[in-house]
Amino acid sequence: MKTPREIFLARHRAAEPKLNQIREAALSAMQERPAANSAAPGPAWRRVVSSLGDWLAVPWRELILSSRRVWTGLVVVWAVIIVVNVAQRDPGTHIHGSTANAPVMMASWREEQRLMNELLADRVTPPAADRPANSAPRPRTQRFGMAAA
Repeated sequence: MKTPREIFLARHRAAEPKLNQIREAALSAMQERPAANSAAPGPAWRRVVSSLGDWLAVPWRELILSSRRVWTGLVVVWAVIIVVNVAQRDPGTHIHGSTANAPVMMASWREEQRLMNELLADRVTPPAADRPANSAPRPRTQRFGMAAA
């Protein structure tokens, strides 16, 4: 019994001479003009664009395509962070931080101020003698009462 590989090769055996002719024509064309690969024909800007494309293709292949799973994971993590951030945002807050319940906050702040004033009202201000004197610094000899010799 024939294997699938043998059946497949038998079908395409007739194309082998044609493929050999194409291969020989391509090789002879490459041997006739070896300098054709060194400089591309056409305007200079095409060569610059081509070299720029080659310059960008190498990092693309080595950095992005080689670690697609890592980049996909980073995208998923950032998407989750953005979704959680949007979900936790207060619907009443605006871009500049002002809130829709500002009068309520002002009322609670005034209440806190009133309570603070009540707590601090019974504090007695220290007499003038207890306050430290604000004086300009003097030389060390004058501070300790030493006379200069």
